[in-house]
Amino acid sequence: MQLDYTKTTTRPFADVVKAVEEEAMKRSFRTLHIHNVQATLAEKGFDIPPYSIVEVCNAGFAYKAISAHTPIGMMLPCRIVVFEEEGVNKVMLMKPTLMSEIMPDADLGSLPQDVEEILKQVVDEVAA
Repeated sequence: MQLDYTKTTTRPFADVVKAVEEEAMKRSFRTLHIHNVQATLAEKGFDIPPYSIVEVCNAGFAYKAISAHTPIGMMLPCRIVVFEEEGVNKVMLMKPTLMSEIMPDADLGSLPQDVEEILKQVVDEVAA
């Protein structure tokens, strides 16, 4: 089971995070929150390279998913992680199709695949 869809980029870290937000918005996904994990851990004395989690949501898709199977909310919103590893910035999407694999009784139809294709476009555009 492939958990992620990941691309690398040479763009500066802050630009990548901003681009995730902008590209998601172009595809009708709203950014709910950006977690600056590096800063949060630094407050506790832990030092890691740049690392942010961008939570994005499309209300229509979320409504359909929750209406089909209420517990699916445990897997929402969608997350795109931006992090630096060995001097390279990576953009990683947790694949929405995992919802169907983890919760096979959920009657989600093509929804996870549809969302995944859109968010892969976001990752591809950001990494380009």
